[in-house]
Amino acid sequence: MNAFVKTIPLVLLATASVASAQTKDPVDYVDTRIGTISHMLVPTFPSIQRPNGMLRIVPPNESFTTDRINGFNLSVPSHRQGAVFRLMPASGDAAALRPDWSSRYDHSTALPYRYSVFLDDHDATVAFAPGRRAAICAVDFERAPAANHERFVMLRPQKTGSLRIDGRVITGTDDYHGVTVYLHGEFDSPPARAGAFAAGVLDFTRQATQESAEPVVAAFPAAVKRVRLRYAISYVSADQARRNLDAEIRDFDIERLAAEARAEWNAALGKVSVEGGTEDEKTVFYTALYRSHERMVPISEDGRYFSAWDRRVHDDGGVPFWTDDWIWDTFHALHPLQILLNPGVQQEKIASYVRACEQSGWMPTFPTVFGDAHCMNGQHAVALLADAWRKGIRGFDLERAYACMKKTMREESLIPWYRGPATELDRFYWEKGYFPALHPGEPETVKEVTRGEKRQAVAVTLAAAYDAWCLAQIAAELGQEQDAQFFLARSLDYRNLWKADTGFFHPKDRDGQWILPFDYKVSGGQGARDYYDENNAWTYLWEVYHDIPGLIDLVGGRRAFIDKLDRLFVEGYERPRWEYYNVLPDSTGNVGMYVMGNEPSFHIPYLYALAGEPWKTQKRIRMLIEAWFRRDLMGVPGDEDGGGMSAFVVFSMMGFYPVTPGVPAYAIGSPVFSKVVIRLENGKQFVVSAPKASGANKYIQSATLNGKALNEPWFSHDVLTSGGTITLEMGDRPNKAWGASPDLVSPWSRYAPKPR
Repeated sequence: MNAFVKTIPLVLLATASVASAQTKDPVDYVDTRIGTISHMLVPTFPSIQRPNGMLRIVPPNESFTTDRINGFNLSVPSHRQGAVFRLMPASGDAAALRPDWSSRYDHSTALPYRYSVFLDDHDATVAFAPGRRAAICAVDFERAPAANHERFVMLRPQKTGSLRIDGRVITGTDDYHGVTVYLHGEFDSPPARAGAFAAGVLDFTRQATQESAEPVVAAFPAAVKRVRLRYAISYVSADQARRNLDAEIRDFDIERLAAEARAEWNAALGKVSVEGGTEDEKTVFYTALYRSHERMVPISEDGRYFSAWDRRVHDDGGVPFWTDDWIWDTFHALHPLQILLNPGVQQEKIASYVRACEQSGWMPTFPTVFGDAHCMNGQHAVALLADAWRKGIRGFDLERAYACMKKTMREESLIPWYRGPATELDRFYWEKGYFPALHPGEPETVKEVTRGEKRQAVAVTLAAAYDAWCLAQIAAELGQEQDAQFFLARSLDYRNLWKADTGFFHPKDRDGQWILPFDYKVSGGQGARDYYDENNAWTYLWEVYHDIPGLIDLVGGRRAFIDKLDRLFVEGYERPRWEYYNVLPDSTGNVGMYVMGNEPSFHIPYLYALAGEPWKTQKRIRMLIEAWFRRDLMGVPGDEDGGGMSAFVVFSMMGFYPVTPGVPAYAIGSPVFSKVVIRLENGKQFVVSAPKASGANKYIQSATLNGKALNEPWFSHDVLTSGGTITLEMGDRPNKAWGASPDLVSPWSRYAPKPR
């Protein structure tokens, strides 16, 4: 997640946004600079695109603190997976031009719908506005050049490809992880001459044709002050790239295109309106909502799409094909948010997962334009399927989805970051009910285990148990009772690694012996990956999404469970912080051993509500939002992952959260705003009304749902989609009695598996 800008502090609004706060549109609150300096790993990107648009323009600067630009990416096909084509303007003597030309910059503005930057070394402003598969680039030169100097636009592939300038038209290809990306562009006027670099030397006799990663160059006379380029990309063909351009952009009016993109963003963000709160809180909220629309992206073009899974172009049958997802990061909150806001397109995304599975043989985990990146652990696409079906999403074939998912679960390896058939470790898991771990220093014996990612034995076991529960839910929906019982039984495998005397999930070796000695904070090597993944045992203690009542019992009952949660938020490092982060660099945004900056922690503060002390959920959520999600350059506590973390912010600021994908219910937290209105696709509205909500008034005193008393700290998805109002009376002191009755039966209890 990249960064960019130098601009007036905390002001990043277009000319149309200078109106008073009372007349701001939702998109005017978006500040793409939030999080552009990372606490530890990857900062956020200011992505300029249409909502879920195929073409994304990401400024190339590596962080907010850089001061040079060496070119502008024309599109980023898959989030954080590289870009295609690079453009760089210049002004001066052709003999001095170099293929790696760069410039210092200043005065950047990155809005969701328009980007512009001033290049100091060329006295030029470069701007972009996006369509869905096309865009306009505008270059305005501000200073008259010296005699015999020219204006230049250089363009090259990011890797290898071919480019050609023929009059006003520029065409070419770029290699994107083995996928050919086609470009068709048109200048607003033909260049005076065109050429290409060869071995670092510019040659204007080469007919502006290039078959390498060196640039082609369009040269314009010194009198030219403005150059406009409209362009489109395609994954299907060169001719399709031209059709994409013709369909979207027929002129060179960048302001018109930006206005269209702005209107589209307002429509997307306007599905949720908020009242109350501070201007900064609204900025944090709408910026998070904007980031929740970066991906997935549809790559169908005129009813056809290129599939990286079988390397063929397919007809989409009227259902667009979607890709670009990291399901380990997004199943927690991003997909549940899109189910809520955009259920119609969510069914297209799920259908795309099923298509990818049928074309490749296995369900993907990290689908991208170039195929399955297959990162992290678990087969959490099944959580996406189960959650969607439980929440009324149809429009995809559940039987086909189940067949794909069952085959993947049973035949593909569970080894993290390895895409291939089951190994001896998988056979051991299905026989013994846990993934075996190695002792410290014990050499790896299974060649498929990747050196850097290790076995992640506890994380894999917990993920497999949850995925088995999700698959059991689908099997039951289809009447596959034998399968349902089999997978439901396997969903209890998490218990095989519970070490009762310490109260943690603990790795075992092949012989069933505990790995000892053990430190629950730092054991497991880099990222704790020998046993966990990116987080330590304190985080994975709570990774039983599907059986929270069972986990409460394991820990020792409600009181012991709440006490353990309390301890999580105050537990110290017991070592210098540099030493802790040297082992666990992903575990940022700490509050004690709680890790706000990584996805497996999102649901944890809401567990208080399910265990009988919802006032502690209210306290913790408000503190976490205030501490870690702010309107500043470091206002994101960890890798944002293209909407994975932002969706948590959206839910939590609205006042509720989907603790378990697959359970159609939401735990109530503490709304930041006095009123939230969610405009549903079915034409109804769901309102969260908390008139007294403020920084101090974070505690729920009482609640009603559609005028009737609500005494439990949750509500169902059906209640939400039916429309209505939940009214929360807020105060500055906790009402410890509200929602605390031990007689309440939660949806998580109703769907929990029963012990064998």
